[in-house]
Amino acid sequence: MMTASDVLEVLGCLEAAGLRVWVDGGWGVDALVGETTREHADLDLVVLAPELAAVRSLLAEAGYRAVLRNWLPTSIALADGQGREVDLHPVTPTGDGGGDQPQLGGGSFHYRPPASGAIGGRRVACVDAATQVRCHLGYPPTAKDRHDLRQLHERLGVELPQPYQ
Repeated sequence: MMTASDVLEVLGCLEAAGLRVWVDGGWGVDALVGETTREHADLDLVVLAPELAAVRSLLAEAGYRAVLRNWLPTSIALADGQGREVDLHPVTPTGDGGGDQPQLGGGSFHYRPPASGAIGGRRVACVDAATQVRCHLGYPPTAKDRHDLRQLHERLGVELPQPYQ
């Protein structure tokens, strides 16, 4: 389980080293709405591909050494000895300030430039609402997915796509 303080600890470590990351996934949604709306099993982070080795090194120093899933170049999930998980999504930086993530089946997914959100009262860079919606398409939604998109709809007025309506 990743708590808000766990998230801020990870972000503080990476930011202190000058590494640029954006909060994605469920914590990214909570950052956009400005409060924790549910429990989170992991922390998803968009990282710049040229900084992936440095991010992994700092996370290893913080205890995130176990590789749970290695789907590079698309993603890699790490865990510490307490069961906390960080899922890294490397992107190649693009001219608009966002990045392109290679997909396992070919092609790429474009992350727009990060938005600003808040976790535990602290400002953080996070995936913008439109990209969050696109991240939730192309597969059958889970209860967590429905919860997250409902938060974006109810709190930010984001239009819900099918099958979330």
